[in-house]
Amino acid sequence: MSHQLLKGKKGIIFGALDERSIAWKTALAAVAEGAEIVLTNAPIALRMGKINELAKLCNAQVIPADATNTADIENLMTKSMEILGGKLDFILHSIGMSPNVRKNIPYTDTNYDNFLKTIDISALSLHRVCQVAMKADAMNEWGSILGLSYIAAQRVFPGYNDMADTKAMLESIARSFGYQYGITKKVRINTISQSPTVTTAGSGVSGFDVFYHYSEKISPLGNASAEDCANYCVMMFSDYTRMVTMQNLFHDGGFSNTGVSHALVEDLLKANTTPNP
Repeated sequence: MSHQLLKGKKGIIFGALDERSIAWKTALAAVAEGAEIVLTNAPIALRMGKINELAKLCNAQVIPADATNTADIENLMTKSMEILGGKLDFILHSIGMSPNVRKNIPYTDTNYDNFLKTIDISALSLHRVCQVAMKADAMNEWGSILGLSYIAAQRVFPGYNDMADTKAMLESIARSFGYQYGITKKVRINTISQSPTVTTAGSGVSGFDVFYHYSEKISPLGNASAEDCANYCVMMFSDYTRMVTMQNLFHDGGFSNTGVSHALVEDLLKANTTPNP
């Protein structure tokens, strides 16, 4: 049921690849709540994904932009304001990629050129987006910028590799830039630490299935879905959260505050009491 929480608001959604993407779900949810949006992704992702299908569903235009290229982001901001007829009220930064993860290079044997690319794509891109938006005066006061994170920024998940360090940097940028943007334009910047979610990007992480089922066993509410995350993003874009900034917000069914669960204990007891053949 739509409540028109974003009626009259305008924004940019980064990173929608296909219908499994959190960004895809967020775009649909934002439009359903009354927003007008522009969609963007890297040129190579536009060729690989289905963003043009999403654009039709959302009555939105697509502007290619490499998030590691300042000129591309400047062009994106300028054209988005032209298309939408004014300044922006929200931005979703749903960007992340690690060459080391893709090439199955262990964390302790990391390729540092790859690592720098991971940082540039997955963390510095948030700083770049915020910097360009601020210089272009592209955001309305009380606007909302969100980045998507994961609990591996705080805890060890070995298969998450250099993305864990990069997500920690992403969260730090949200705090540091959130202060600066807050005092100048009342723009808020937060990150959402989402449950492991079955997306094209997430599924490429080593041991993802184990992460997913472990989290499902631990979380008292179970894993939060991509649709749930999209609804949370809509709330964070809305005026109901205008005083929330510089936060890393856990959206994980309670996983982040649960040490152990009955379900996991029962599974471990069963495993330990099963007689050997």
